[in-house]
Amino acid sequence: METFDWLKSYADPSIRERIGELALGGAGSAAEKVISAAVARLEDKEKTAALEADVIASAKGWQALGAFDSTERARALDLLGFDKQLVFSTFAATQFLRGNDPDIRYGGARAHNRGMAEFCGKDPRLIAVGSLPLDDTARSIEELDVALAEGVGAFWIAAAPAGDRSPGHPDLDPVWARLCEAGVPAVLHIGQGTRVLPPAYQNHGREKAKDWLGGGENLRVLDYMVLPHASEMFLSALVFHGVLERFPKLKIGVIELGAGWVPTFLTRLDMAGKFFRKSDYMVGELNLTPSDYIRRQVRFTPFVGEDVGSLIRATGPELYLFSSDYPHPEGSRDPIGKFEQTLDGIQEAEKDAFYFSNFEYLIGN
Repeated sequence: METFDWLKSYADPSIRERIGELALGGAGSAAEKVISAAVARLEDKEKTAALEADVIASAKGWQALGAFDSTERARALDLLGFDKQLVFSTFAATQFLRGNDPDIRYGGARAHNRGMAEFCGKDPRLIAVGSLPLDDTARSIEELDVALAEGVGAFWIAAAPAGDRSPGHPDLDPVWARLCEAGVPAVLHIGQGTRVLPPAYQNHGREKAKDWLGGGENLRVLDYMVLPHASEMFLSALVFHGVLERFPKLKIGVIELGAGWVPTFLTRLDMAGKFFRKSDYMVGELNLTPSDYIRRQVRFTPFVGEDVGSLIRATGPELYLFSSDYPHPEGSRDPIGKFEQTLDGIQEAEKDAFYFSNFEYLIGN
């Protein structure tokens, strides 16, 4: 949960003033007050102790324990009982990835990755998730190498074309090869490239509804309905354009995009493979059934409230990952309890896969 000056404080002087301001949408001055209060709370031992008393059920967002203070985040992991946690930024990508200037995109990514590496660097349980634009392969490799040297342990890639190229274009093979060599995953996540609903669909002639958190910048109902579409396009390109065939050690995490759509996606992948094997030479070159590439190399985090037991029974136990989404509110105040309600009849080994071993596979442990 970045504070207003976080990203710019890590930027090279040559790019610092060209990076945009932290975009908090409609939150405006209310967010400023929340952030100021959260910073002040760091010095209040009584309020901090109240957060520690029940960390998962207490405050979320900037007000959560360890939201933007790395020492506190280590304490939060002690209390949560987590051995590893992927740590994403929340809003910082809006400051550098939306524009057309490659110097800002790559310079912003370097600042972002530097800051993430520092936040996570004091505790090996915290896995820094860096940002990696794919517009320019040479610059992408340069940023990869810099970030890996600083300790970044996963790379957030937009679920979108790489400029005017498919993510399956062979020009990008050096990026996938470098990730395989380093043994770190690429991850898709809500935000970068995933908001594909045309704005006109929100022009429904009535007062605009609030988002599901009661504000204005999170998901509305139509956003939710199409949320996986960008990831489906991206993953389909990786399968049918041969990336997962060429790079069997490449691991992909699909994080905070739900998983209820995965069984039908796998079915459609295999139907497409069957229908197009003769007419599309790239499909004909695949040595596995299309869904088997996903099973081998991709893992998904269900939303709290999705029926994980049914997903496991439908597609097998190897695809799904537990996520608390801490310190964001989407994970709820009792993620384990809510997931457990859906796991009746699921074998202990399959639960272990959901809670930890699939994640260990993703991050190379």
